[in-house]
Amino acid sequence: MIEWLNELGAWAWARHHNELSWYIRPLFLLPLAYFSYKRSWWGLVATVVALATSMAWFPAPEQPTAGAIEMLAAEREYLLGEWTPAKLAMGLLVPLALGGLAVALWRRSLAWALVAINGGGLFKIAWTFVVSDTAGAMQHLWPAVAGLTVVNAVLLVVWHRRQHTHVVASPHARSSS
Repeated sequence: MIEWLNELGAWAWARHHNELSWYIRPLFLLPLAYFSYKRSWWGLVATVVALATSMAWFPAPEQPTAGAIEMLAAEREYLLGEWTPAKLAMGLLVPLALGGLAVALWRRSLAWALVAINGGGLFKIAWTFVVSDTAGAMQHLWPAVAGLTVVNAVLLVVWHRRQHTHVVASPHARSSS
């Protein structure tokens, strides 16, 4: 069983070098936000499972970029290194940010959702510059910034449209016209 798990891990890790998975991973914040807003536990669980497995969805690249190799080597070294209390606390920040997003939208707070999304995203970006060299961190920067930009834009547009629709449809808006 251990051998099979090691083979599965090596297979998934090779696929994780496909940077397309780096670009789609931040987009999982959108279904996480949707299912949080809709208060759907099944949707949240499905999104987290999809997020956790997405690193292996794409084929392993024939020639990974030098930046991807560096970034993932630094990530592997970090993950397989000694886990101190400080490192454990930092490792909990990503699930806490995702949980913060879910709670914020469950409670209908766009402002706190944006704090959770952007705080978690900016922490992850900063983390890459600490654990990796510049080439690896820069390779990760573009997918992270693109993902944050798309997620912020979609959430703001949907929220604005939703708020506008509620104002137009409210009985008070009709009586004052």
